[in-house]
Amino acid sequence: MRTVVEMDEGSGFCFGVVNAIKKAEEELAKGETLYCLGDIVHNSREVERLKELGLITINPDEFKALHNAKVLLRAHGEPPETYETACKNSVEIIDATCPVVLRLQKRIKQEHPDNQTENDQIVIYGKEGHAEVLGLVGQTEGKAIVIENMDEINKLDFNKNIWLYSQTTKPLDGFATIIEEIKKRISPKATFEYYDTICRQVANRIPNIRQFAATHGLIFFVSGKKSSNGKMLFDECRNVNSNSHLIARKQDSDDTLLNSAKSIGICGATSTPKWLMEEVYIYIRSKV
Repeated sequence: MRTVVEMDEGSGFCFGVVNAIKKAEEELAKGETLYCLGDIVHNSREVERLKELGLITINPDEFKALHNAKVLLRAHGEPPETYETACKNSVEIIDATCPVVLRLQKRIKQEHPDNQTENDQIVIYGKEGHAEVLGLVGQTEGKAIVIENMDEINKLDFNKNIWLYSQTTKPLDGFATIIEEIKKRISPKATFEYYDTICRQVANRIPNIRQFAATHGLIFFVSGKKSSNGKMLFDECRNVNSNSHLIARKQDSDDTLLNSAKSIGICGATSTPKWLMEEVYIYIRSKV
């Protein structure tokens, strides 16, 4: 009996990444030089594809040295100082910040116009140093406190007010756990307000990926090594199916695993292009 191979149609780029790449391709089609501040997406294969089309990836120091150029801002968003630098250096910004991230940035800035008093703490549930988180912290002039898990919750002063937001791509259950712990520990004299700012398109990937992984004997999860979302979703796959394997490209697949598998699933992160999963799918189909 032939082994069943299925590609998860629910995997692949989220809306924000699709929008950023579309904007990059449109600008590159004009034949002008286009820079991108940081990797447009945390997938080296897609970055390489766009590099071949002419996209030049630069780091923050290189950005500050640019003058009279055109720069694309990726879906993750940027802090206010990036826009200030662009204005000062006559840099034209192609803003591809995800609308969900942009709304969150504006919300933090509008709800905390003075950023915070000594008795207030703006808290971001997210990954320290992540591009989106840097943009969010930038809305508070660097004063927001970033916590990623329960081990870091002691950064907070529970005698002071807490205003909690979330990085848009964090898991809902982790956010709920943080909320419950703060509720237990905060002083009755302090205010605690929290805002569920998690993107549902991304959050819904978790139950979908769990279901997909559970229906196959072998899973190849396609993702770049730098993708936080990829790491999180791969962990979800492995939690329900121990025979799950993270690969960046078709050459990374272990062909010896194919012999004993009756069904094989191919899935990926919100930063994984469909064409890359299709490459893996076609390769696996040719081997079984």
